[in-house]
Amino acid sequence: MDSQGSIEIEAPIELVFDISTNHIPEWSTVVVEDEVIDETPEMVGSTFRSVTEDRGRRMEFAGLVTRHEPPTASSVILTGEHFDIEVDVTLEDLGGRTRVTQHSTVRGKGFFKLLFFLMGWMMKKSSCDALDKEHASLKALCEARVAEAGA
Repeated sequence: MDSQGSIEIEAPIELVFDISTNHIPEWSTVVVEDEVIDETPEMVGSTFRSVTEDRGRRMEFAGLVTRHEPPTASSVILTGEHFDIEVDVTLEDLGGRTRVTQHSTVRGKGFFKLLFFLMGWMMKKSSCDALDKEHASLKALCEARVAEAGA
């Protein structure tokens, strides 16, 4: 199941990249823990642990950084018990503003593979709504940091 969304943020690309990759629990509406396990000097190949909570359900994922090109791109693979997620994020400098575009692919395992096949259309809508909510939260934090710096 694929989903994609974009948002424009009134903040410089370097700030947005830093917050979107290094401060995820501060802005994410679902990530409650994000812990580096092993960090490589170039970041690609680094591993981490991420815990999400949505509607009272907690899930843990093992993460792997597959792309790290500050300040314009990052990608990770999250491996979970029921499904895996590939996340690709690109950032575009709009002259002091930043466009963030995220493309995600979710692949179910076992029963969840069948569930995604049967209910994918409904789950895709929910996934796109969740992405919009995540982007709005990222935008709010980035723009608040810009306002704090200007004060």
